Amino acid sequence: MRTRPLKVALLGCGVVGSEVARIMTTHADDLAARIGAPVELAGVAVRRPDKVREGIDPALVTTDATALVKRGDIDVVVEVIGGIEPARTLITTAIEHGASVVSANKALIAQDGAALHAAADEHGKDLYYEAAVAGAIPLIRPLRESLAGDKVNRVLGIVNGTTNFILDAMDTTGAGYQEALDEATALGYAEADPTADVEGFDAAAKAAILAGIAFHTRVRLDDVYREGMTEVTAADFASAKEMGCTIKLLAICERAADGGSVTARVHPAMIPLSHPLANVREAYNAVFVESEAAGQLMFYGPGAGGSPTASAVLGDLVAVCRNRIGGATGPGESAYAALPVSPMGDVVTRYHISLDVADKPGVLAQVATVFAEHGVSIDTVRQSGKDGEASLVVVTHRASDAALGGTVEALRKLDTVRGVASIMRVEGE
Repeated sequence: MRTRPLKVALLGCGVVGSEVARIMTTHADDLAARIGAPVELAGVAVRRPDKVREGIDPALVTTDATALVKRGDIDVVVEVIGGIEPARTLITTAIEHGASVVSANKALIAQDGAALHAAADEHGKDLYYEAAVAGAIPLIRPLRESLAGDKVNRVLGIVNGTTNFILDAMDTTGAGYQEALDEATALGYAEADPTADVEGFDAAAKAAILAGIAFHTRVRLDDVYREGMTEVTAADFASAKEMGCTIKLLAICERAADGGSVTARVHPAMIPLSHPLANVREAYNAVFVESEAAGQLMFYGPGAGGSPTASAVLGDLVAVCRNRIGGATGPGESAYAALPVSPMGDVVTRYHISLDVADKPGVLAQVATVFAEHGVSIDTVRQSGKDGEASLVVVTHRASDAALGGTVEALRKLDTVRGVASIMRVEGE
């Protein structure tokens, strides 16, 4: 074993960062044995230096993150502060000054991963970010390395624990959205401001990363269609149950049937109870991968939290340190395919549409005509009515999102249609 320790700088010491520091300290001997050299925490950059951080030498704590990453003796920088800036500048500076980087920053990787990979390649350094998607679940490395010889056609996943907890509570208890959100907040699963989770921003960043790796194509956050789940109702779950389905907020990355383009999207969807993702409960994450040779694979586990995320960070740290000792780097960005990212209108799937209509003869015929005029084929129709008002539930065959959008716009113009109560895609069949 080499005796000179590898020096690690830690940017951020919140829930995840403090757990990374704790594991580095308590498992120091094991980490040294696995890496082939001791690993030493050489500095910790924080915003509040006066806060007591158990197990961390106060002499290591600094508020000058820039000076820390510029130190010429730092081998690896671990970034767990999140956000775009100053994380982007700090990571770039660290690479330019000779350090490899391990990050948990999904937003930054989704937005600027290409530029950060370019900097790492230019300077012969590693950029690893397993913790950026699905917490402790080994996902990025299997996609990037284990399936490197295969062709991935689809990635379908639950990648946000907060939204899955809320939707699972609505499904199992019959609670409304707000009630389920309040429970998630009380239990610590939801932030005081849950917008990033419930509006799909968090999942969209993860979808961009997954699509880029799976399809060897640069997919930015702006390329991902995003739709939140705040409009999902108890009535939607009742309809889903009648179809033998449940509702999940899904990140879906797909290669077109002709292989010439890809799509990435995040939105609520009905999935059959027979699908493995339907049984992912509470705040757990799971990702379903479909490839040509390996077939169907599912990765499941806790997708957030200090310990799970720290586990992924430490896994990357071990890999990067081993590379450092061997004088090599691991896999970088693979974007050789450079496939175009198609708009949401090109996506083809099935749909569940709930309409509030007048309860009188001829309404169903009018509605069916609109669907036919826009090239959307109807699979099933269910109608119930009382006191002059009726509910009409239509489930379609596969159609493009653009065709469905045109259909809904035309339906809203019918005098007999009083409102489009909900539109839900049906996936995983």
